[in-house]
Amino acid sequence: MRRRDFIGLAGGAAGVVGGATNWPRAAHSQQPMPVIGVLSSRSLADSEQMLAAFDQGLSEQGFTSRRNVAMEYRWAEGHYDRLPAMADDLVRRQVSLILAVGSVPSPLAVKAATSTIPIVFIVGGDPVKFGLVKSLDRPGGNVTGISILSGALTAKRLEVLRELIPQAVDVACLVNPSSPEAESQLTDIRAAPRRVGQEILALNASNDRDLDAAFATLAERQTKALVVANDQFFILRRKQVIALAARYSIPTIYFVREFALDGGLMSYGNSLADAYRLVGHYSGRILKGAKPADLPVQQAVKIELVINLKTAKVLGLSVPPTLLARADEVIE
Repeated sequence: MRRRDFIGLAGGAAGVVGGATNWPRAAHSQQPMPVIGVLSSRSLADSEQMLAAFDQGLSEQGFTSRRNVAMEYRWAEGHYDRLPAMADDLVRRQVSLILAVGSVPSPLAVKAATSTIPIVFIVGGDPVKFGLVKSLDRPGGNVTGISILSGALTAKRLEVLRELIPQAVDVACLVNPSSPEAESQLTDIRAAPRRVGQEILALNASNDRDLDAAFATLAERQTKALVVANDQFFILRRKQVIALAARYSIPTIYFVREFALDGGLMSYGNSLADAYRLVGHYSGRILKGAKPADLPVQQAVKIELVINLKTAKVLGLSVPPTLLARADEVIE
């Protein structure tokens, strides 16, 4: 969906005040439409394609926005501290279901706000460990959703980097230490070198100044390549991260395709569009009467490799034909 088409659609049917997008309930039907509240730590600009995929999943269950389901959006835009108040607001509005996405803090905020309204999430890592569900097969309570591989793909990203840059023995990984996922990510990072035979330097960044300092450290140490850990902080600052990688000529692999589309060297990770389609499908089933407690947490299995050949040429890298052949998308 093109941005101006989406904004035109939203502008014709919704008002945006204080970060909230309020879709009207049915005005002339005998029964009010069900309302889906969406709480995201991301921004609208970063979510349009994912929302289109979510709508596709809903449509597979017979629901179409503004025809037989209404939507209310809350965008935290990377400010995790805003999530609890936004979650409370959606609960007060007595929405029919809440989709909590963007990062682990979103579903945690919603779960703390309600034990009755159904919640559907997308999270990286283990939702049992984060306390969102009792088990993957039998979530229990009012929460279920989709789990993406996230940090579990760290070793594979290192393997892809090694295939592109065989001489890169010293590799760094950029982590947001304030993320709830940081501990599990660091565990994956420490385990990955044993599998691929590389040394990894873990660098922390949770604000703009940290990012500048991290890349200065990479240049000082003459680190050959970089892996960016899965975190919303890096998504919202991806243009800054990409620009720093270009400034210091550091080959970098990212976790979602948006980085490669915006000029990053390459990405390897779950298809977020596929994950959003799956939660749309689950949301439709719940609106039809299914209980979250009876819907197992699904594992998103669609993985995509995206390579930006233009960036590779700027970095003086020749991408092996075998790697190009495995790519799901090549940007030239």
